[in-house]
Amino acid sequence: MSVKAEHYDVIRKPIITEKSTMASENGAVVFEVAIDSNKPMIKEAVEALFGVKVKAVNTTVTKGKVKRFRGQMGKRKDVKKAYVTLEEGNTIDVSTGL
Repeated sequence: MSVKAEHYDVIRKPIITEKSTMASENGAVVFEVAIDSNKPMIKEAVEALFGVKVKAVNTTVTKGKVKRFRGQMGKRKDVKKAYVTLEEGNTIDVSTGL
């Protein structure tokens, strides 16, 4: 499979937190993805970019907080995360980045 530019638009960056590290022990990897992407698009992008087989994709949308900046009210952006569970024997080393 060839890597298309659209795959890089779907997968923004890996998320490396304590919770995502705990998920990686169970064969899952966490990515920040485009807010308008869906599960089949995410699955196709991960399989094409990393050459692995995806078992399942779960997504969450975290709404942006309303914060004050220099007296003005502002809003952080909404973030969509994808928890990608890989088939047995497949791994992705996210410490090297995309």
